[in-house]
Amino acid sequence: MHSVLDRALDCVVGALGKTTDTTGVTLHRSPDAGRARLADRAFDFNSAVPSGVRFEMLTDATELELDARLTVVLPLGMPSGGSVFDLVVDGELREPVVATQQCPIDPAFFDPATGSTQAGPAEPATVRFPIGPRAVERRVEIWLPVTPAVTLIDVRVPDGASVRPAPASGPLWVHYGSSVSQCPDADRPTATWPAAVARSAGRSLVNLGLGGQCQLDPFMARAVRDLPASAISLELGINVHNADSMRERAFVPAFHGFLDTIRDGHPSTPVLVISPIVCPAAEQRPGPTLVGPDAMVRTVDRPAELAFGALTLTRIRALLREHVEQRRGDGDDRLHIVDGTTLFGPDDVADLPDGLHPNAAGYARMAERFLPLSFGGAGAFG
Repeated sequence: MHSVLDRALDCVVGALGKTTDTTGVTLHRSPDAGRARLADRAFDFNSAVPSGVRFEMLTDATELELDARLTVVLPLGMPSGGSVFDLVVDGELREPVVATQQCPIDPAFFDPATGSTQAGPAEPATVRFPIGPRAVERRVEIWLPVTPAVTLIDVRVPDGASVRPAPASGPLWVHYGSSVSQCPDADRPTATWPAAVARSAGRSLVNLGLGGQCQLDPFMARAVRDLPASAISLELGINVHNADSMRERAFVPAFHGFLDTIRDGHPSTPVLVISPIVCPAAEQRPGPTLVGPDAMVRTVDRPAELAFGALTLTRIRALLREHVEQRRGDGDDRLHIVDGTTLFGPDDVADLPDGLHPNAAGYARMAERFLPLSFGGAGAFG
């Protein structure tokens, strides 16, 4: 086996940036300059979780090995099911490949009060992908996991085998959103709802769903603006509520500014806004939200005098619809909106185990419902 790391990096699809240091190469789903200016560790971590990031290569290798450090947010001592990779060969989805060697980081990593970090063993994992017994060139996709942050150390193929970038799998669809789009509870990388929709619709996906970080950051709008997208979707609102980061006065112009920036580069590209899916604790109560001792999401009580302008999910949905319709009335008939509760609503809460994030069955249902609304014949992108 010999290293093809540099050539494999030329085959990466779905990442916007990367950092290289003595530990390896970390692929990021955000632009390097904006991330450096923000200097937020939670954003950095979720940017390094490669949901939707994959290698798309043409190779005559019979197998491929990948060394990576897989960092998961997990209380020390708590068991994990491992990090799941997907292998697709000439369009055929193979059995998932599971790596159990992980580096757990205690959730205190994100504690804003202490800033403390507690990490477990950081030994890299070696993941092996059997491609086929005959050394013939095939289209190979390796989808990286959706839960850990991943640092690549090496990629190897048998001696004499070649690796080169594959053609795009279809027109580019760029999706921006929250953890509901990152899909940490999907049971495999191709089973996140954006990945499932992209594969069904024959689209190449860039998934900018960043857990906790869908805050209408201007540098993320510029990133979407600069990508050669044929379709754009924006799952908005839940993180603004969870962090209590904006009131109505700030949210409305931030939404318009985000869209204005995208339209600077995509004046006629169809854009579909997705309002929040159901979150029972937040429907009629403003944020911030916390996780209770029962692992369920809950809101924080606040004095009544602080309620003016605070955002509930019900209000966020109404504002998004009102201002999408306003822009359509001003002539942007390529802008569309779908109510998030039509993708995952009150009747689906049995598949909302923490009150906020769908489980694997919930993500599958979201994909099934979103596909006709987006890439179907009568959909926003159809």
